[in-house]
Amino acid sequence: MNAAAAIGDDRIQMESRGYVVPESFTHGTSEQRVRWLRKGLETGDVSQGDTFSARTL
Repeated sequence: MNAAAAIGDDRIQMESRGYVVPESFTHGTSEQRVRWLRKGLETGDVSQGDTFSARTL
């Protein structure tokens, strides 16, 4: 979970630029990455990992 959180676009941008540009995200925020990893680990069901059709929060 720590690794997933560490490589979110928001965290990487903040560390490298000092600010975040959400419009430029390509791999999701830290929170999104952790949420999807957790869902996969808990369900074991690949079909529940459709991040393209998922509703955004």
